[in-house]
Amino acid sequence: MADIVSSLTNLVLKNAGIFSGEQIARIEKSRAENPDMKLCEAVVKFGGHREEEVLAAIGKVLGFEMVDLESHQPTSDALTKLPASAVYQYNVLPLRYDGSSLTIVSYDPFDTSAADGLRLVAFCPVKTLLAPKEDVSAAIKKYYGVGADAIEKIISDDRYSVDDEFGAMTKIDVNEMGEEASIVRFVNQIIVEADKQGATDIHIEPQETELRIRYRIDGMLHKVDVPPQLNKLKAAIISRIKVMANLDIAEKRLPMDGRIGIRIGAQDIDIRVSTMPAAYGESISLRLLAKSGSFVKMCDLGFNERDFAVVDKIIRRPNGIFLVTGPTGSGKSTSLYSFLHEVNKIDVRIMTAEDPIEYHMAGINQVQMQSEIGMTFARALRAFLRQDPDIIMVGEIRDRETAEIAINASLTGHMVFSTLHTNDAAGAFPRLIDMGVEPFLIASAVAGVMGQRLCRRLCPDCMREVPLDMKYYTLKSAPEKNTVFEPVGCDNCTRTGYKGRRALFEVLEVDEDIEGAIVRRENATEIRNISISKGMKTLREDGWAKAFRGITSVKEIMRVTEEQ
Repeated sequence: MADIVSSLTNLVLKNAGIFSGEQIARIEKSRAENPDMKLCEAVVKFGGHREEEVLAAIGKVLGFEMVDLESHQPTSDALTKLPASAVYQYNVLPLRYDGSSLTIVSYDPFDTSAADGLRLVAFCPVKTLLAPKEDVSAAIKKYYGVGADAIEKIISDDRYSVDDEFGAMTKIDVNEMGEEASIVRFVNQIIVEADKQGATDIHIEPQETELRIRYRIDGMLHKVDVPPQLNKLKAAIISRIKVMANLDIAEKRLPMDGRIGIRIGAQDIDIRVSTMPAAYGESISLRLLAKSGSFVKMCDLGFNERDFAVVDKIIRRPNGIFLVTGPTGSGKSTSLYSFLHEVNKIDVRIMTAEDPIEYHMAGINQVQMQSEIGMTFARALRAFLRQDPDIIMVGEIRDRETAEIAINASLTGHMVFSTLHTNDAAGAFPRLIDMGVEPFLIASAVAGVMGQRLCRRLCPDCMREVPLDMKYYTLKSAPEKNTVFEPVGCDNCTRTGYKGRRALFEVLEVDEDIEGAIVRRENATEIRNISISKGMKTLREDGWAKAFRGITSVKEIMRVTEEQ
């Protein structure tokens, strides 16, 4: 039987007219070495042609037409003809139902069992069309929702109570949820899908008529397509996440924080969990952090020549404070870790106080803050000074006590790295003064301040060069070029036109003139102007420089920076 199948496969590949004898032999060898690999996957992977070409050629031999799913939407009759479990099992999308036969879209022309199995489920003949795998998978998630098969099984499982039609929460017995339970599988699918798409956060938000799930990808929120029945299961889903984070599932009136440690593939993921009581149930936010994430080298952060030289000089000082400023999610921690990585040597003792420890770095002593038992930044800093450190990193300066201890540490021969929440680099000094720190101490201790933002990076596969619209260019200096780049959208960037993020910087070095302005309690604008006169590039200027080089777009610069 196996020989017959192999001969038929050979015949189909030869008649396709795009495979050489050598390519067919390579496909057969790969199948022999990996018997679990599907034939279609082997043909695409080892056939030496793009998937669209393979499907079109083989489809012509077998009588299957190609279809563009971007221009063809499935009908409601077709979608209701197949249950989600069958759709996910066979990896097909029902496209049309004409009352007598069902048309499906598949990415595997060799899967003869799909049409037979679906014919029994749909109780009608099944016609197959072909489309690329990514297109079919994306369409299934779009029209059925992530984890629809798991939700379908939960609804039909008598062990799990569901919310009533008015959205009132009913109790569920989470102790019955074994490792194979559908509710467990659904939550895992949501997390795995977020990691696959490169999301940094997952927001699970109960609304009046739905349970909304959103991913934050490259700093922007994107709604996740989920099954409409999900609203009835919000109590079960929220309780499952709370169990994973070791939180009290009976407490629904107070905010709570927890952590989840999971493994996806070969990577360990640390998830910070935050719950908040809301009008229609508990809102849950998950922050995804890769424990073994590779550190971005300082030379890869994206500094211009002037900023790189200034930062490199400051972080190698024997004492002083270097502050990184910006809003939440602007990449401050990534920058600090890159600086620590740069100065992490065998003869340097480094201690960090973090809340939480986002990445574990070999060779340094990282301390987790625990405010509930009194382990605060201020207390950790005091203890650090008795530990003979050379470099201290404080996760954030939040109050006067922490600021004063950090300044005293710098004045007694230690180099201190920390973060501060301000709009720009110059705003750090008025912020410290507002905390109650004496200006002369700030002027003596702070060596430099770096402000930063994150902007989305243009997808290199589809960006296009366009003329510069001068109405957006507000800088006093002449533009470097008369063209910039704009996003287009392709399969590699999920049609957004952007892929990844890049930081924008402004680096303020404290010299005698800046010290004088601090002591005089000058405002942030005056301090910024002094620094600009000495060569500092503002966030917007750095943004424009990156826009002219095709790193980001003009719209992104306008979105993340302020006009100054």
